[in-house]
Order: sequence, then structure tokens, then C-alpha cells
Amino acid sequence: MFDLDGTLSDTRHRLYLVESAPRDWNAFFRAAGDDPPLPAGIALAREWAESCDLGYVTGRPERCRKATERWLREQRLPTGELWMRGASDRRPARVTKPQLLRRLAANRRIAVVVDDDEQVCDAYRRAGFRVLRADWMPGSQTLDQAQEGQGRT
Repeated sequence: MFDLDGTLSDTRHRLYLVESAPRDWNAFFRAAGDDPPLPAGIALAREWAESCDLGYVTGRPERCRKATERWLREQRLPTGELWMRGASDRRPARVTKPQLLRRLAANRRIAVVVDDDEQVCDAYRRAGFRVLRADWMPGSQTLDQAQEGQGRT
């Protein structure tokens, strides 16, 4: 299972849209289709795809599905299921993502989870999952606040 923002895609070009009030979340998510790929994450996903079926889990809202699927195809990433945040779900990523993975793990084996958010990684570990922390994109306080404080990505 691979996260998107900060793991496979570089969100830095659009963070200015949510750094200060008023935050323009609609523009932030519209710009997600223009994210540059993070080469380390892309390479790792392709490597894991040699031995596993890939899945993608993201805090992006469901309304971003088409643009996100297009982005994954443009990066030539292996096809896999894509799980996204519900439109009104504002819970922190450290709550929503492990909960989703526990449900998925009831019907399949999760070999590894790759995510950039330290709190999400800790929650995955506490839930019993093998975790690789994506540390190849410099951390962003803005992205951390969006994920944990505002339940946005």
C-alpha cells in the first residue's frame, strides 16, 4: 500500500494555497494532477510491484479520483485499487488510514505500507503493519497540519 502526497507525488508546488487563511482547498486539490513525481517513491512502488499487487491509499477527497487515477497512469505506475477519503471525513490521517487498512487486511495480506507522515506510520505500526517511512521529500509543517489538524490530505 502506497500513500500519494509526499510519498509518490511532490506537493510542494501547491502548498502555498493552504499555508495561510483563507485556505483554498479546492485549488489545492485541483492542482494535485500537476504534482511532479518523487523518483524514490516511484522506484520503490515499481520494485514492490514485482512481488505484490499494489494499492494506493490517500487522504485526498474522493472528488479527486479521476485526476489521481490519471496521474498514476501518467507515472506508469502499476494499476491497483485506490482508496480515498470520503467527502465529509475530516478525521486525522493517523485515524482514517489505519482504520481503512484494518478493514482491507480482513480479506488480504498487506505486505508493507509506505507513507511519509510520521504519525500515520506510528499508527500503522501500532495496528501491526510493516511500515516503510517515505523520507525523501522534505517535511512540511503545512502538509502536517493539513493531514493531522484539518483532516484534509
